[in-house]
Amino acid sequence: MSEILVTIQNLSKVFPKAPSPALSDINATIPQGEIVGLVGPDGSGKTTLIRLIAGLLKPTTGKITVAGHDTITDAENVHYLTGYMPQKFGLYEDLTVMQNLNLYADLRGVVGEERKATMERLLKFTGLVPFTERLAGNLSGGMKQKLGLACALVKKPTLLLLDEPSVGVDPISRRELWKMVHELLEQGVSIVWSTAYLDEAERCNTVILINEGKLLYHGSPKTLTDKVNGRVFKITHIEGNRRQLLAEVLKQKNVIDGTIQGQDVRVVVKDAAVPLEINGLKGNLEPTAPRFEDAFMDILGGGFGAESELAKKAPEVPANADMVVVADNLTKKFGTFTAAHHIAFKVPRGEIFGLLGPNGAGKSTIFKMLCGLLQPTEGKASVNGVDLQVAPGVARSHIGYMAQKFSLYGALSIDQNLEFFSGIYNLKNADQAEAIQEMVDVFSFKPYLNMTSEALPLGYKQRLALACATMHHPEVLFLDEPTSGVDPVTRREFWTHINGLVEKGVTVMVTTHFMDEAEYCDRIALIYRGKVINIGTPDALKEIAKSPEHPNPTLEDTFVKLIEEYDAKNAS
Repeated sequence: MSEILVTIQNLSKVFPKAPSPALSDINATIPQGEIVGLVGPDGSGKTTLIRLIAGLLKPTTGKITVAGHDTITDAENVHYLTGYMPQKFGLYEDLTVMQNLNLYADLRGVVGEERKATMERLLKFTGLVPFTERLAGNLSGGMKQKLGLACALVKKPTLLLLDEPSVGVDPISRRELWKMVHELLEQGVSIVWSTAYLDEAERCNTVILINEGKLLYHGSPKTLTDKVNGRVFKITHIEGNRRQLLAEVLKQKNVIDGTIQGQDVRVVVKDAAVPLEINGLKGNLEPTAPRFEDAFMDILGGGFGAESELAKKAPEVPANADMVVVADNLTKKFGTFTAAHHIAFKVPRGEIFGLLGPNGAGKSTIFKMLCGLLQPTEGKASVNGVDLQVAPGVARSHIGYMAQKFSLYGALSIDQNLEFFSGIYNLKNADQAEAIQEMVDVFSFKPYLNMTSEALPLGYKQRLALACATMHHPEVLFLDEPTSGVDPVTRREFWTHINGLVEKGVTVMVTTHFMDEAEYCDRIALIYRGKVINIGTPDALKEIAKSPEHPNPTLEDTFVKLIEEYDAKNAS
């Protein structure tokens, strides 16, 4: 039995003017020498809890001790014992990697030979040795997270607090982060890892699951997962439209959750004894092993549901062109650097086409060329048969674009952002008013209308970005990491909307680092070093990656293997 490092007793936190407590009567412990996963939906109170443990906030009631030190009366010792990596990139983007590390060393009092040895160790540990002179703002997402981790480790902590360290990070970098974390565990560092990726929670010794400020579960992830044993099924060998089948299944009262997994549909039910009906849509029902995410959705009472009001209000998209999105030999150079190299693919009406690849692979560059936001160096792009270089305004009128980084105006309210973007899309007078009201109703914005978008919880920020991208009913929707960092419940809401729009004939282009999300794609292009290195359905790509060691690879296994094989094949 591990010794207890952190004790949380009857903890509550109330912020002035907030409609409800951020945390309410939380009791939990964090053992020494273990990794504890902190999970819950957006706005559940995870970041507040981490800041309270770090001694950066004061509890309203209750107390927290770290190694016996009270976070209020003995905050200085708590700060000395803890390392904290915040959710938002907490470094100086206009300083280099080395300058950021030196700044944190100054703040933590690390000097002389100790500083030199620490810097050498951390740069080697994080693989940042070649990038010491690069500005932090110019690093890829994975490198930024590694630098943030290095700065949190400048003074070796007893307790390391990581607030969603893998948001926006590709699967390869995520695996590297986990490898680093396990090395820290071996060195005796205890870790709290807040995450929206529930496959990460499965790797933790213990999980603390909170929702709406209340503790729902505290214990082993396996114990919670076992509660849905025998209640998780796959519908395989589906004849017909798997998106329609998922929508039909989700309407059943016995169904808690459902997702698309390649050509199959994954379902969690309340009672395994109640037969699952697929209403004339053909498929085989097979039991499958439960995951922690299944148990998470079960304890929260289920997902978003079957129907999208956004899709209901969207008009049917006419078939105007054989191929709706065409990338023809697209190349983009920035000086001597080639960000995209001879990219070629065609996407028909009503298909979800995914671009997957590591941070810095060129996905966003390709997106921007296909949207007419970036001029290609060579080649051409067309949307609905309209060449983006010949008639960019006409082509862009068919497009909705949700950028990778939150692209709305933080100082404007929800209402003002909706008004501004509807004006950009040439919606006027009654049409504009109707479109704004439609988005307010669909996304339940009414209680937040006057709140600035920068003050919104992440899930509502992403909903607002999707609303602004779809309010003019585009025929093609470009989604650049649309659910980065959001919880599984919000992610299901997004994909209910996307699946519904596709059924109306909307063509969707999407990038994502979340591999379960990529399972919704009809086809995927794997982008690496500015090139398309493979293209196919999720199941076809997984088939390529099969081996005796991995007879049933996940899409993440596939992603990693195909990139490693490409590197080995092209090693000079």
